[in-house]
Amino acid sequence: MTATGSKVFYRNFNKRLSTIVRGKGIYLYDDEGRKYLDACSGAVSANLGHGNEEIAKTMGEQAATLAYTHMHSFGNEPAEQLARRVVEYSGQDYEAVYFVSGGSEATDTAIKLARQYYLERDGRSCKHKVISRWMSFHGNTIGAMSVSGKRGLRQKYDPYLFDSPHIEAPYCYRCPYGYGYPECGLRCAWELENCILREGPENVSAFMAEPIGGTSLSALRPPDDYYRVIREICDRYDVLLIFDEVMTGFARTGRHFAMEYFHVVPDILTFAKGVSSCYFPLGGVMACSRVVEAIKKGSGRFTHGYTYAGNPLACAVGNKVVEIIQRERIAENAAKQGAYIKGRLAEMAKELPVIGDVRGEGLLVGVEFVADLATKRPFPAEAGFNAKLEQAGMKLGLALYPGGYSVNEASGDHRIISPPLNITATECQLLMDLFQQALAQVCHELLG
Repeated sequence: MTATGSKVFYRNFNKRLSTIVRGKGIYLYDDEGRKYLDACSGAVSANLGHGNEEIAKTMGEQAATLAYTHMHSFGNEPAEQLARRVVEYSGQDYEAVYFVSGGSEATDTAIKLARQYYLERDGRSCKHKVISRWMSFHGNTIGAMSVSGKRGLRQKYDPYLFDSPHIEAPYCYRCPYGYGYPECGLRCAWELENCILREGPENVSAFMAEPIGGTSLSALRPPDDYYRVIREICDRYDVLLIFDEVMTGFARTGRHFAMEYFHVVPDILTFAKGVSSCYFPLGGVMACSRVVEAIKKGSGRFTHGYTYAGNPLACAVGNKVVEIIQRERIAENAAKQGAYIKGRLAEMAKELPVIGDVRGEGLLVGVEFVADLATKRPFPAEAGFNAKLEQAGMKLGLALYPGGYSVNEASGDHRIISPPLNITATECQLLMDLFQQALAQVCHELLG
């Protein structure tokens, strides 16, 4: 356990944390001998699990050869190799990859890249606003938080955030307009057009979205034709489409990238987390040819940079991780085990009448809990459903990712089930057995 006199600035001073001393496969071990099944891959990021000796060997070899160069002065082969590998892995003809240290940096990079594209293309441009969605998360820097749509996270820092318009999310289980799909006519998608017209097309540079939602609405998956409409609107008004695949990329959803489910290719794609399985901080931004060529033919310089951009040690790890993902057919396993989890949840719902909605793809599975199935009424915040579920899971040795506040950002409980993508069928069965036990305990406590 974290010591009372710890000098670490933790996010929550009111919560004592287990001190993890070792990890292997899908398990974590603390300093008191307890074992935890990592059902959330840390922050939906340790996609290949813990203690991978192949990755560790690569890190050691690269550190001994070349640990750091600055991209302002030098290139390096691991970065060159990873850029080629990531573009090939995407299955799309992206022109170039800009490497960063994580998802928030990737978001800021994409925002600045979209702005500079129009400046370089047109000489002068008013296009700078990035539209995104409510109940979204794109990172914790000031730029990334500005485009994020979680009001609770934004509130304290609102004076620092720039003007970023937001539209409603395609939250079909709780349609913000009170419709059902397909009778709704995808109003949530067409709202983008209304927003662009309100802001003025001459002022809007990009629309940013997670193709399948992350933690804000637990693996929210829009209807199949949602992004077709979004793409059409972006093209009509000369607006770049940015996909945030920080959480969904690199086999998490059972595909290489989640964009494959919708047959839409964004102009700019951000990634992080799974590209290095969090063995080393790494993220990136892929950009299409028209964006890159505008800068090449204009100033020839992207006015942006980070100390660790293109770090050779990080990129060497990324190369090894992507190699393993492809070699071991990780996407296929994620799809298979994810289907099993969703099937177990459907069976569980027959016995535990709190599972309102199950969504997501691959091993990004979201579960929304309700107090009343017929009305979709959430548990009141004071019931502490999510906290109780987390505590019950930890006592059983099951680590779950937090979620909640999906209803008016005041109540609403949901969870993501997102174990490492190389989890076996036997391990997946154990995960769901433990989850069912934890959920049954909470149901008994709250419902009797």
